[in-house]
Amino acid sequence: MVERPRTEKSGRQGRGRLSSLDMLPEEADGDLAWLNEELRAGKRLQIDLLAEFNARIADRGIGPISKSAFSRFSVRKATQFKALDETRRISVELAEMLGMDSADKMTVAVSEMLKMAAFKLAEGGDLSPKDIMELSRANKDAVSAQKLSTDYRRLLEREYAEQVAEAAKDVAEIGKANGVSDEAMRKINQRLAGIM
Repeated sequence: MVERPRTEKSGRQGRGRLSSLDMLPEEADGDLAWLNEELRAGKRLQIDLLAEFNARIADRGIGPISKSAFSRFSVRKATQFKALDETRRISVELAEMLGMDSADKMTVAVSEMLKMAAFKLAEGGDLSPKDIMELSRANKDAVSAQKLSTDYRRLLEREYAEQVAEAAKDVAEIGKANGVSDEAMRKINQRLAGIM
């Protein structure tokens, strides 16, 4: 077995040993999802959650989870939830800063943040080939999202220009039918052209 070097940041080798919660069979996936929701809500004591979780998996013929394993899992999840909350907070602030009408700018900003995060992870040098493949795929998806956002913006701009042109045509017909002078129609069309 090849040992992975210790990273300066974590001081740990590799990803460490899997916890008993990580090694639960697929039948317990629904119970793990329930547990994650309960931990996320943070309204119940860990000891109560552990008792109910163990009862739920016992119904499936799975042995109980120890208090220490449950506590480590809870701490790990709390850290993940905190990071997720921070990411959401930054996203909301970014959306407010850029304006909700600028989805294209938002897509570019999020894509760049994802690329920076991938670079930082790769820079650590503690990645498996699978990790590198997933980062590569995430980067590809981010670039694809940028392209889709740009294409969608262009489509909206084209549709808007067509609607304004149609409105200008309608205004011209209504103006002529109601005796609006050529000078007034020219000014109206200039104003309409200015918003196109």
